[in-house]
Amino acid sequence: MPKKRILSGMRPTGKLHIGHYVGALENWVKLQDEFENFHLIADYHVLTTDLNTDNVYQNSIEMLIDWLASGLDPVKSPMFRQSQIKEHTELALIFGMLITVNRLERNPTLKDMIRDLKIDNVIYGHLGYPVLQTADILLYKGNYVPVGEDQVPHIEISREIARRFNNQYRITFPEPEPLLTKFARLRGLDGNAKMSKSLNNTILLSDEPETVKVKMKKAVTDPNKQKKGDPGNPDICLVFSFHKKFNTGEVPEIENGCRSGELGCFDCKMKCAAKISNFLAPIIEKRKYYEKNLDEVRDILFDGETRGRKVAVQTISEVRENMKIG
Repeated sequence: MPKKRILSGMRPTGKLHIGHYVGALENWVKLQDEFENFHLIADYHVLTTDLNTDNVYQNSIEMLIDWLASGLDPVKSPMFRQSQIKEHTELALIFGMLITVNRLERNPTLKDMIRDLKIDNVIYGHLGYPVLQTADILLYKGNYVPVGEDQVPHIEISREIARRFNNQYRITFPEPEPLLTKFARLRGLDGNAKMSKSLNNTILLSDEPETVKVKMKKAVTDPNKQKKGDPGNPDICLVFSFHKKFNTGEVPEIENGCRSGELGCFDCKMKCAAKISNFLAPIIEKRKYYEKNLDEVRDILFDGETRGRKVAVQTISEVRENMKIG
């Protein structure tokens, strides 16, 4: 029995941080044995927030290296750039005819994007983002899409478009289902709900131990715990949430030390920094290998785009035949 298929991707913004790993990459690596995975470098989606494309290619390579260093297997999981497979835009054009402007305007994710990015002028790219995303998914006939809860409305739009196409022409596409990630999003070092390079509150997957220490020193903790000896509340401490992910074996000890005041915040941060660096060590080692062997990285990208394009061409041929326009 053939494996179910997954389409997942990210916008290329350069080197990734530990929030990307916890929120997506860790899950992708586990899923690649159970499903047939396709991984999209969503470089066209970058245009919704930045029209300057000077760094898109280099950012794509940096992100691909982090994917590989984190454990994605290019043999199992082809990785490719959206812009290099023209069928993405062709299918998006067709899908744009199957959904109303009013429906897209009701998308709560659009409202969140406008608010978070302080967008004054909404362009078609913002409104049509989920239409292109639907084309990304259905071009590979994705059965599942690994997403966080904030992206579920986009997947519902994808299901609606697939249903509309199937009803209007012939059954062609599966109705993709969200595959919710198991881990909560990591907060930024400043306590912000979102870890983001634009907010300068991240630990990168490529950060060396000394850099991790420097960054962890700035991490927010319980504001009522001013010095060693003061009892703290780990439930509201950012650093403790990192311990629960990267230092699971010492969580009871860390919690008791914090509550009793025996463990000071500085020592707690340094313990956490050491555990994060231990976690990052094999990723950094693999990353350095790929940085020294960029031809291999480009070959992986070329192979992924060749394999992705083969599937995309088959899907578009089927779409044209079912619409009687091919």
